[in-house]
Amino acid sequence: MPDPLVLEPPFRGRWLTQNSPAHRIPSHGTHLFGLTYAVDFVAVDARGRSAQPSWRSRLSVESPEHFTGFGQPILAPATGVVFSTLDGEDDHVARRSVIALLSYATTQQMRIRSGPAAIAGNHVVMSLGEGGPFLTIAHLRRGSVRVRAGDAVSVGDQVGECGNSGNSTEPHVHLHATDSADWSLARGLPISFRDYRLAGSSTLVTQGMPGEGEIIDVG
Repeated sequence: MPDPLVLEPPFRGRWLTQNSPAHRIPSHGTHLFGLTYAVDFVAVDARGRSAQPSWRSRLSVESPEHFTGFGQPILAPATGVVFSTLDGEDDHVARRSVIALLSYATTQQMRIRSGPAAIAGNHVVMSLGEGGPFLTIAHLRRGSVRVRAGDAVSVGDQVGECGNSGNSTEPHVHLHATDSADWSLARGLPISFRDYRLAGSSTLVTQGMPGEGEIIDVG
């Protein structure tokens, strides 16, 4: 396995790690679209909740605006050039209840057949060097993408806002790196992050990949 690309976390604040490649590979259960080492982060409050519970969170769907992460700035994790973007996809209702999640699962194959854009929703693809590697930042809020193809981007520049577009059950940000911008051929590349703390710890992690269910603080 090649050495991981070392990235800055693409946000500030407190975020829960989901579908982590530190837990399993492929992290999202598939090598399709270069997703082998992808990772998801969900913004949470001081109690580790992505949104306050309600009857809707138990029985129905919820507005994405109800969630801590929705609209939070998403930052470039590395310096590079914008290869491509997509904006204009709707932010879906969020689903935390078992009932809502089960009904959503039945449409999963349809979204996969619809191709990468249906999976990623609003997104930014960055080229981190001449001819790659390429980094995808996905599920951004509709209308929030701030960059265009060809733009030079420095680490920490805002590229969009956290949203709930594409294949997403609640607002979160998704990252994965590939050796190609052609997702039908792309192979996933390992990534890691620098300078974060695990929630409740004062120790700075200078480089690593948080595990499944771990909450990280980025100041």
